[in-house]
Amino acid sequence: MPIISDVRTAVRLAERLLKSRRSRRGLARRLPSAPAPAPGTVEIAVYFADGPVNMYQVRQWYAPLAELAATHPVAIVSRSPGTMLTLLDESPVPVVYARQVVDLERFVDEQAPKIVFYVNQNARNFQMMRYGRMWHVFVNHGESDKMYMTTNQFKAYDYALIAGDAARDRLSDALWDYDLDNRAIAIGRPQADHFAGAAPYPSDDRTVVLYAPTWEGDRPAAAYGSIASHGTAIAEQVLASPRHRLVYRPHPRSGVRDAGYKAAHERIVAAIASANAADPAAHHVYDDGAELGWQLAGADVAITDISAMIYDRLAVGKPLIVTRPVAPEADVDERGYLSDANWLRASDVDQALARIDAAATDADELAKLQHWVQRYFGDTTPGVATARLHDAVERLVARWHEVAAERGEA
Repeated sequence: MPIISDVRTAVRLAERLLKSRRSRRGLARRLPSAPAPAPGTVEIAVYFADGPVNMYQVRQWYAPLAELAATHPVAIVSRSPGTMLTLLDESPVPVVYARQVVDLERFVDEQAPKIVFYVNQNARNFQMMRYGRMWHVFVNHGESDKMYMTTNQFKAYDYALIAGDAARDRLSDALWDYDLDNRAIAIGRPQADHFAGAAPYPSDDRTVVLYAPTWEGDRPAAAYGSIASHGTAIAEQVLASPRHRLVYRPHPRSGVRDAGYKAAHERIVAAIASANAADPAAHHVYDDGAELGWQLAGADVAITDISAMIYDRLAVGKPLIVTRPVAPEADVDERGYLSDANWLRASDVDQALARIDAAATDADELAKLQHWVQRYFGDTTPGVATARLHDAVERLVARWHEVAAERGEA
């Protein structure tokens, strides 16, 4: 077994190397003709050091960033050739390639941004955070009660833009001597003002079920993924019903660490194709696209794991079921919404279809959801969160000018 494992590891490394080389060659051809922001024009930089597999973390910020750029010019800084190629195709704001630290230094010297946003906790963030004449602001890529949301790494940033009261209370409980009043700014969920895309199925009488599981996790405490424990049974029941439509949107990293988890995912994808072939009017969907929005807004019932998808759906205020992790080591924080969630345990998954139908018509469950919507996001009236984001940026820019003037560096 160790020999087989070593061979597999070597194959994976070789594949990554070849893919990286292809990306670098492709980028070398495109960069000379790619538009670049003029020196001194970028006021807000979005720093993204990850590879293409984590593009979902920055994609959800595209629309808010594009709107923000109308008043405060924005650019995304990429450290990965594969990511840069994707950003050149997708990004609504300018993108800058900074593969090496010397490239970062050149960007900072040329642009002198006032604010840098970070959408994740990549260790390479610290290569950007070494520059002091700007505000380093953690904006994250979603709201959730996962342990990721209370890491002491919050203290490394000058400010954090958080969703609402629930996030504030989590940080207050977890972090010692953290100045929440001055360093955490609540903005709600501005991405929800820009739900993207049109549903790829007809409007009919079917109950649309969004199943959006997370990946298997990189350690036992974060083993929240349900594809192997719940997913195949959920899919089988929904696909077999002429009254329902399945929209399956797994986390992009599903199966990267666990072969059994990947196999369960592939069985669901194959079952969707088979069900559509048998009944073309069903329009079941395997969704691995870049757009996020129509899935959350359009589904009659959503089933998610413990992940940011819970809270993206929660902001919609429509029926929600949460899978209970089977791993006893999984860290489930039940002080917030999860204390009141509509749990689906693996032992009850044979009743998934009945649970879906009940959730779709349960008035008490919907009333309960409204309480949690307010607690996590505040006012979710369209446009309010976007206004709060813009207000936060204006506050940070004004503070930058104050400090610069105090230091004689304005």
